[in-house]
Amino acid sequence: MEKSMSLLTILKQEFDWQEVDIRTYSPLALAYIGDGIYDMIIRTVIVERGNRPVNSLHKITTGFVRADVQAAMIESLLGELTEEELSVYKRGKNTRIHTKAKNATLTDYRKATGFEALMGYLYLQDRMERLLALVKIGLHNLEMNL
Repeated sequence: MEKSMSLLTILKQEFDWQEVDIRTYSPLALAYIGDGIYDMIIRTVIVERGNRPVNSLHKITTGFVRADVQAAMIESLLGELTEEELSVYKRGKNTRIHTKAKNATLTDYRKATGFEALMGYLYLQDRMERLLALVKIGLHNLEMNL
């Protein structure tokens, strides 16, 4: 059986990306892409659980992608992270943020930003298995079933 290429590998080839040291990306750039990847994972799993009206899909999704949920998830994962992953999370959490989510405390928003930075970091390293494992463990820890 032929192994398929990852989305990241295909994107790199199709758009002729130059290799960049991921450690040079700002934590907010990592959080930006991490937010999208985490959202895509949650949306994909929810859609695969059954065809529903879009409004219903959106309501279910927002229950998983809110800053307070992401903050609780990363708190539950701290003992699972490698030193490298913890460092990325802390960089994201401690970065200077100029906005905040309308329904989250600043503390939760910072933790969520760190969580998203970690998601982006793992994605840009093409470590989707690790990223998915952390999401799955985090959801399990919060007893949030998809």
